[in-house]
Amino acid sequence: MGELKSDSEILAEIYRNAQLGVVSITDILPEVDDERIKEELLREHEEYERICSEAATLATKFGLELKEPNPMKKAMMWSAIKMGTASDNSAQNVAQMMIKGTVTGLTSLKTSLTDGEKIMDPEVKKLLTDLIAIEEDFEKKLKAFL
Repeated sequence: MGELKSDSEILAEIYRNAQLGVVSITDILPEVDDERIKEELLREHEEYERICSEAATLATKFGLELKEPNPMKKAMMWSAIKMGTASDNSAQNVAQMMIKGTVTGLTSLKTSLTDGEKIMDPEVKKLLTDLIAIEEDFEKKLKAFL
């Protein structure tokens, strides 16, 4: 087990994870031609936006300031998406790219749940477990495009 994480660290991670989801979907949508996966990505975008909003509300309640994801990370994601879809923007390829990001986020979130579970504020824990469940659902739905 890792070092215990504070509510502020976990809330920041929830927000950062959801923001990266929003950014990656915003970056990839213009490259997507398949309407079915486009609809799924738009649904996911809405869910990530909702999580961001809830995280921001909790941060305000706890007197925390949430930071946007690192601009360099966002630029690297944009580049990877553009390169990854340049020669193949099929639903299968888009799903593979999105699944990779989702699994990376899930791994980080589940580690935070383990590391902070015993001391976590109930509202933060609920938001964290909600995001985990949402991302697991995203992974399942995206796998249908493989």
